Amino acid sequence: MQIADRIVEIFEAKGGAAYFGEPVSQLEHALQAAYHATRDGAPDWLVVAALLHDIGHLLDDMPEHVADMGIDARHEDLGHAWLAQHFGPEVTAPVRMHVDAKRYLCATDPEYLSLLSPASVQSLQLQGGPFTEAEALAFEQEPFAREAVRLRRWDDLAKVPGMRVPGLEHYRAMIEGALLRAS
Repeated sequence: MQIADRIVEIFEAKGGAAYFGEPVSQLEHALQAAYHATRDGAPDWLVVAALLHDIGHLLDDMPEHVADMGIDARHEDLGHAWLAQHFGPEVTAPVRMHVDAKRYLCATDPEYLSLLSPASVQSLQLQGGPFTEAEALAFEQEPFAREAVRLRRWDDLAKVPGMRVPGLEHYRAMIEGALLRAS
C-alpha cells in the first residue's frame, strides 16, 4: 500500500475521534493546521508536517482522556518514529519538536501561555512545563526549530469548530511530493 493511501486510511478510520479536550476532531485539527500553514505560505513539506503533526495520536490506542489520567502519551515521538520510515527530517523534525516548541514559546513569549486552550495547558504540565532558559537556548540551536515554532502556532489556531477548509485529498500531491523528496 502506498504511504499516502495509508495516511488517508488512518485519518478515515480514526480522524473522527475527539481531539483531546478540544472542540474539534483529530481530522478537523489536522486539516486546519495544514490550512493555516498553506495560508502562511509555508513550503509543501512544512504543510505536510502541519497536517501530520499529531498522527501519533491516531497510531496509539490511548483514550481521549489520557491527560486526565496524568499520562503524557508522547505522541510526538510515536508520530516521528512512524513518519521517519517514509519522510525526511524536514517533515519529521517539526513533528517531533512541536511539543518542545510549545514549551519553548511558554518560556520565551510572555503572552503565549495565556493563549493556550485549557487542554493545552493541562498537557503542557505533563510534557514538562515551560523550558528553562538553558533548554530554550538549546532548542533554538536545533535544526528545524523555527519550523517547529511555526507549526506550533498553526496547531494552536487549529481548534475552531465547523471551520471550512480543504479536505484530506487536497493534500495528497503534497504528501506524495514530500515522499519523493525523502527518497
